[in-house]
Amino acid sequence: MGALTIVLQVLLVITSLLLIMTILMHKGKGGGLSDMFGGGLSASIGSSGVAERNLNRITVGTAVVWTVVIVLLGLVQRVSL
Repeated sequence: MGALTIVLQVLLVITSLLLIMTILMHKGKGGGLSDMFGGGLSASIGSSGVAERNLNRITVGTAVVWTVVIVLLGLVQRVSL
């Protein structure tokens, strides 16, 4: 396995975990599974609009990096065949 493949796979694992954590940190919109696990309590406390916007930006940025890494891994695998 090439060094590029290993670096991309490590980056994929890191971005996957970061993406999971940022998605789980989002405030629930109510009435769903998030309320079942205590999301209603955090929603009543509420986070500031700036914090939620920053979390949205981090989540979208992480998702873009994750997508690019997936595409690059596919290209590297295709070239190595």
